[in-house]
Amino acid sequence: MPESSVGPTPFLASDRNLALELVRVTEAAALASARWTGRGRKNDADGAAVEAMRTAFDTVAIDGTVVIGEGEMDEAPMLYIGEKVGCGGPAMDIAVDPLEGTNLCAKDMPNAITVVALAERGNFLHAPDIYMDKIVVGPGLPEGVVDLDASIETNLKNLARAKNLTVQDLVLCTLERDRHQELITRARAAGARVRLLTDGDVAGGIAACLSTSEVDIYVGSGGAPEGVLTAAAVRCVDGQMQGRLLFEDDTQRERALAMNPGKSPDRKLGLQDMAAGPVLFSATGVTTGALLRGVHQHPYHAVTHSLVMRSKSGTSRFVEAHHNFRTKNWAPE
Repeated sequence: MPESSVGPTPFLASDRNLALELVRVTEAAALASARWTGRGRKNDADGAAVEAMRTAFDTVAIDGTVVIGEGEMDEAPMLYIGEKVGCGGPAMDIAVDPLEGTNLCAKDMPNAITVVALAERGNFLHAPDIYMDKIVVGPGLPEGVVDLDASIETNLKNLARAKNLTVQDLVLCTLERDRHQELITRARAAGARVRLLTDGDVAGGIAACLSTSEVDIYVGSGGAPEGVLTAAAVRCVDGQMQGRLLFEDDTQRERALAMNPGKSPDRKLGLQDMAAGPVLFSATGVTTGALLRGVHQHPYHAVTHSLVMRSKSGTSRFVEAHHNFRTKNWAPE
């Protein structure tokens, strides 16, 4: 993003502080939803996360608009698409998933996380709540090493060559869904190992970009809003991602066109189509998984583990926070 002759834009001048403010937002949602871990009540867990995240945004110095959120105004009481949040500052678009993996939280299974991403106004794809086909690989690879329109066999072969590995060395990650059965069968037949997720494809996409995760490629269809959040994270680590919206009927296609006027809803999306300009990303673990440790709860304190990233610097920080409920305003019930 260009800077003016008198100095950086307000966003560039303040995004270091905003990155840390975002951690507080995802921490609040994680702490609230963690009270419902393993209780089998996913709606209560999600509602607690939404309310805590919305309250935390009141202290963030932005003029924010939710573009990826909990649905339309008549579908969600807060963090709905178009809602204004923040206490004033640079104009920002906000993408949120207050609790990615509601079932994971309810069943106390790995990889439930809370997620927020920020970009300057107009720089996030406005994605309706439909499916998106996705492919993600990590940084340090030749541009275009994988392609959404190529066969899985070709993508695995090209990725293995770029990494100086064999296909047998690669781990492919995808959601465990009936619609992915052919993909899974073909990937295994090609020689790759397959890691299946019951839920949570934001964490799966990020895992493909982290050397500590042992995941080499994420492939498959999942939520389009989650695709935008994944793209924001991939931008921050200089990975590669492509996506394409998947429509069940003309109504969904028309909705996507209305949200992104003048752009073909059927086009193949690159990273810059989904998350452009300077991007900030934060996620906090609710249940322990490959990406983050979950909330460690005690009667009067808790420990959270978060990941915060900035595309401007390419810096990723893991933040461990110890919360004292004797002095914080919020305390568990």
